[in-house]
Amino acid sequence: MNLFVDAWLWLVDPVNWQGSGSIPVRIGEHLFYTALAMLAAALIAIPLGWLIGHTGRGRELAVAISGAARALPTFGLLFLFVMLVGVTLRGPSTVFVLVLLAIPPILAGAYAGLEVIDRRTIDAARGLGMTEWQILWKVEVPLGLPLLLGGLRSATLQVVATATLAAYVNLGGLGYDIVQGIALRKYDQMLGAAILVILLALLFDALFAVLERYAVPRGVRAGRDTDVRTTPTGRRATADASATT
Repeated sequence: MNLFVDAWLWLVDPVNWQGSGSIPVRIGEHLFYTALAMLAAALIAIPLGWLIGHTGRGRELAVAISGAARALPTFGLLFLFVMLVGVTLRGPSTVFVLVLLAIPPILAGAYAGLEVIDRRTIDAARGLGMTEWQILWKVEVPLGLPLLLGGLRSATLQVVATATLAAYVNLGGLGYDIVQGIALRKYDQMLGAAILVILLALLFDALFAVLERYAVPRGVRAGRDTDVRTTPTGRRATADASATT
């Protein structure tokens, strides 16, 4: 328990909130690597996922690649790329490894969001004369957005947690305080930095949870709200009685 008290005192110590190695600077570095990796991964995975989901082609290959990428050891990859390209390019190497980590859940969310759409909905859109591009943007993308956000949510949490490894190649971030705390046996600093990483992950998780909720199209949300199965017992009984008469 005393260790948590010490970690709290480290977090609120004004000295740790000033200077080049302060907590705000470490948080900024951590968020920078996270945002850069997520942006690059999204630019790659989302269009590819939408293409697979819309055409139905390449799904098996995407699943295989995603599964293989999930099995890759991130820590080993980081040191491998740093040794291959040199210490001077350790920043791009770290971001590249984080991108590899983020692509599988984003890709899965992108194509799964389109695959779960009722085919009758797509056929109805074609029957109205919509082009394939219009079907994608006006029908499939809005309906598949919640699952895509779920993939982005999973990827973000993984990247936030794994970005601590950047400290092992001297790139800063909150992982720097953890690694330094272990080396110097400053366990209050180590635990305090770990708590900040957890808080960042929880913050992003809550943000994406809200976005997922409001990403459901209004018509779909209204249909769920009026579903007989989700209505109170009295109303459900009335509906059932009306159906049988």
